[in-house]
Amino acid sequence: MEIWPAIDLRDGKCVRLVQGDYDRQTVYADDPVEVARRWMDLGARRLHLVDLDGARDGQTANRDVAQSIVDSVEIPCQLGGGIRDEETIAGLLAAGLSRLVIGTRAVRDPDWFVGVCRRFPGQLVAGIDARDGHVATDGWAQVSDLGAVELALMLAGEPLAGLVYTDIEKDGMLQGPNLEAMQRMQQEVNIPVIASGGVTTLEDVQSLADVGMAGCIVGKALYEGRLSLPDILGIAGDSSL
Repeated sequence: MEIWPAIDLRDGKCVRLVQGDYDRQTVYADDPVEVARRWMDLGARRLHLVDLDGARDGQTANRDVAQSIVDSVEIPCQLGGGIRDEETIAGLLAAGLSRLVIGTRAVRDPDWFVGVCRRFPGQLVAGIDARDGHVATDGWAQVSDLGAVELALMLAGEPLAGLVYTDIEKDGMLQGPNLEAMQRMQQEVNIPVIASGGVTTLEDVQSLADVGMAGCIVGKALYEGRLSLPDILGIAGDSSL
């Protein structure tokens, strides 16, 4: 199972939110580039970057920071948040990002998303963020009537690099992942599903691996020191050290 240490960007800093609430923020580092290097030095084989300002405002806002991270590490990076047009996709991929996570516009305009998936095969990831099983958009501020699994099935036949499935209620809570929802999503679609939200213990990592998840994103537990990245990588079988 792939492990994706998360670096959430807001105002150029490395932060974490609680359940996507922009008023419940903790700043963990003023220099996200230093954080990225630390995770790489500890054995990370890939990084998950999130532009929180972009997710909320609808346009990339931490692009320079993301570029600096890409230029400073020797491992693939994927970025999500505020990516809602083809020009931005092309520019970010040309800047060296390996994959881009698209959520809000994929929900609002599935035909457009299918089109860009076909133009950039294997480089786009569907970001499906769910609250009570329904898809949320705009930095999780809006919840639609569309079911998370329903959206995944609509996209499952396209040349996606993968799917990031986030359970909003679990995100940043350090209470464990929604294992049942994650397993169901992985079973329903034929594309790699990366679990996000709530990973707190090595047992959580093992449980996600046991139910067949392709990957998981780990954030707050790393920053709070509850989990050691080398230990996580060892449990997941994702270590090259």
